[in-house]
Amino acid sequence: MKKIMLLGSGELGKEVIISAQRLGCHVIAVDRYENAPGMQVADQSEVINMLDEHTLKNCINKYKPDIIVPEIEAIRTEVLLELEKGPTTIIPTARATNLTMNRDKIRDLAKSLGIRTANYTYAESLEEFKNVVKNIGLPIVVKPVMSSSGKGQSIVYEAEDIEPSWEYALSGARGDRVRVIVEEFIKFDYEITLLTVKQNQGPTVFCPPIGHFQERGDYQYSWQPQEMSEKALSDAKLIAKTVTDNLGGKGIFGVEFFIKDDEVIFSELSPRPHDTGMVTMKT
Repeated sequence: MKKIMLLGSGELGKEVIISAQRLGCHVIAVDRYENAPGMQVADQSEVINMLDEHTLKNCINKYKPDIIVPEIEAIRTEVLLELEKGPTTIIPTARATNLTMNRDKIRDLAKSLGIRTANYTYAESLEEFKNVVKNIGLPIVVKPVMSSSGKGQSIVYEAEDIEPSWEYALSGARGDRVRVIVEEFIKFDYEITLLTVKQNQGPTVFCPPIGHFQERGDYQYSWQPQEMSEKALSDAKLIAKTVTDNLGGKGIFGVEFFIKDDEVIFSELSPRPHDTGMVTMKT
């Protein structure tokens, strides 16, 4: 019987646990708070601070899982990079987890692959942030480099909102990194998540595109399929395959794009379906 450990056990994790148990797997749900959704159905559970390297290592050594599935951003991913050198399998890979848990790392990877993104830069202090905004010009989009479901994200239209947006970004951040990504504001027509499935054997496959709506940076709801042109969908699939091929491994990736006319602009990528991929409880 395979032993699977989920690092993060929210609603998405709960669905993964149920599916894994149907396949005869033993599942350990780990999260930073008691009675997380996944813990309600898991075989065993632990409450720990997954950003603490020593605590995370001890938890993994205690259960010795065959497979580890990271489900949230607030994880000391360096532990997974070290662990993967041994017999433990990280889904999709430790490198993919490390890169995608941090907006700056995955954005820089996309840029290095020649993929179109919004123009962006970073700031690590309020003073630096103010200078960056001055150079780019308003409006701009501000995001913590580590967060989920749009937490901490805002659009700055007026100078008086610059300092509050910095504080809001830090309040919505996960992890312990004081860094934000500052990017140009793109007047896109809509945004999508393209669930991209890398298999053990066989070609990469894609689910129909999922449209989703955010309000004040917070994710609200999704629908599937999102209507889009054949060209835009084809371009999105090509970009998704390019990035996930570079990340390697196997599993489901949630690749997010802005669409403007037929232009496809890379936004983010998660090494799991992500909230925007949860159209229904059966997705």
